[in-house]
Amino acid sequence: MWTRLVVLAVATALVTGCSGGEPASTTSAMTPSLESVEGPESQPLPELDGELVAIGADLYSQFCSSCHGANLEGAADWQVMNADGSFPPPPQDSSGHTWHHGDDLLLGIVLDGSDFAQSRMPAFVDLLSEDDVLSILEFFKSKWGPQERAVQWEMTLRERGRA
Repeated sequence: MWTRLVVLAVATALVTGCSGGEPASTTSAMTPSLESVEGPESQPLPELDGELVAIGADLYSQFCSSCHGANLEGAADWQVMNADGSFPPPPQDSSGHTWHHGDDLLLGIVLDGSDFAQSRMPAFVDLLSEDDVLSILEFFKSKWGPQERAVQWEMTLRERGRA
């Protein structure tokens, strides 16, 4: 049930800032700045788990790369709307917008898919466990820059009411 609420929240975020024609920016109103992440009250950025990164890389290759690209590059022209009103699969590297969202929201999108007009993300709940998806997210994080990782961690903490 909570994952469906999370998917609704991401739909709102996509419509208001992540799926538009402009490249993503770490200075948008919806995304915290690096300064807010490094404040004295923030929890430290967790270190990446190399074993989870490797597992996530394998799972990504099996389940995600056919749409999001072998190198996380996304579909060509991913910010240009398709004829049906959806957008092509976005990149999962630092050039995309995945890092604008916290872990819980991303987990819900991968497991439950999306049922809003801008996305055609299928549900993977019958193919992947929560641990599998968290491993894939760990792989993504290993490919993001330090600022993107910090912003994404802040978004995760905000989702969980800890920021």
